[in-house]
Amino acid sequence: MMPRDETAPRPVASLPVHRDGEPVPERLRGAVAALGNFDGIHQGHRALIAAVREMAAALGRPSAVLTFEPHPRAFFSPDATMFRLTGEGEKLAVLQRLGVDGAFVRRFDAGLAGTGASAFVADTLKGELGLSGVVIGHDFHFGRGREGTPAMLEALCAENGLACRIVPAVAAGGGEAPVSSSAIRAALEAGDVATANHLLGYRWFVEGVVRHGDKRGRTLGFPTANVALDACGLAHGIYAVRVRLTDGSVRDGVASYGRRPTFDDGAPLLETYLFDFAGDLYGQRIAVEFVGFIRGEARFDSAEALVARMHEDAAEARRRLAADRTPSMLG
Repeated sequence: MMPRDETAPRPVASLPVHRDGEPVPERLRGAVAALGNFDGIHQGHRALIAAVREMAAALGRPSAVLTFEPHPRAFFSPDATMFRLTGEGEKLAVLQRLGVDGAFVRRFDAGLAGTGASAFVADTLKGELGLSGVVIGHDFHFGRGREGTPAMLEALCAENGLACRIVPAVAAGGGEAPVSSSAIRAALEAGDVATANHLLGYRWFVEGVVRHGDKRGRTLGFPTANVALDACGLAHGIYAVRVRLTDGSVRDGVASYGRRPTFDDGAPLLETYLFDFAGDLYGQRIAVEFVGFIRGEARFDSAEALVARMHEDAAEARRRLAADRTPSMLG
């Protein structure tokens, strides 16, 4: 998720990233790359990453991911609102945690959209990026008009001397339906954080820069760190959260995402109250992990009634957080 007031991806300290027009870093030459959009980097994506690391190790090559920015769906439907599970910065941070050696971030524009499948393999994957192999999911399509199928990629790789591996669908917890970014978006849109986190294999999180608000939370006894999120489809409501601060420390808290119907019914805002914390976070980039959904957003008849419920929400959030065992990607 990209914040409105800072669209540039946050730097990822030690992960080599290759972008269009740059020389391929020494550490990524001859890499084996997993191809895809990797929105959310869910359990299915992680199977691709495990496969690419395995193949790279067997070939004695670096492991990498080739992903696309902006998301192709945003390119083809620029006027449609798209709920992205991970912006570029968050995506790179998770990839680093998963142990790949680097990433190729390819700009998805008219030129790439119009490249035929054969040219994409011969000119882009082999010629420009110098890959030695690729890993894809069972439903990966590529090239102009999505003409390229997994079987076609396998044949084109053989023609161009590239190794190729196709990873079958992954179903979470032995279920029949494969894990998908669409299923995770649907869960978050319903406030079902537990299902979303299960499909991801870690706690879903967003990043953003803390901005000044109207200071109302402070007057109510609940000072909040406020972050504006762009095109976020998360259900409006109250959540138990964990927050990573700029100094790397992680704090428990309770967050509200929504329009504040008791007061102004304004633009959606993520407002996070950190337990047992006093400090100035304005201008700092924080990451907020969603642990559990507590209740939907509601309008209260008075500020006093809202405060009473906020105390109940905070107590419930502490209980949820104490019981939580979901893996984290915050480090």
